[in-house]
Amino acid sequence: MISRLRPFWRDALALLFAVGDRRTPGRARLAALFALVYAVSPVDLLPDLTPLLGLGDDLVVVPTILALAARGLPAPVLADARRRSVDLQRRLPWLLPLLGVGLLVGVGLVGWALVRALNS
Repeated sequence: MISRLRPFWRDALALLFAVGDRRTPGRARLAALFALVYAVSPVDLLPDLTPLLGLGDDLVVVPTILALAARGLPAPVLADARRRSVDLQRRLPWLLPLLGVGLLVGVGLVGWALVRALNS
């Protein structure tokens, strides 16, 4: 399972590095920002409360927008960003699991705080 996510993780991290590069065109930055906003926004094509379909649109729309943003990058920028991404993954192989655990802890804390606030 993790081996299937590795190319996606590499490219997502590379896109993050590319967005910070001065040579990146504005529309690629805008597309990456739009993908991030869409991923965290409660407004979706299909509401997240709809079982399976709500998350399914996020799994299709966000990677599509990120792929379009990556297509708008100049080749040297994308090559440098991918190199930096691979270098970081070699130095920090525990980064992805750590981010996953951090996300789960964060969601748990927010849920706990909401439950406490609603019970008060």
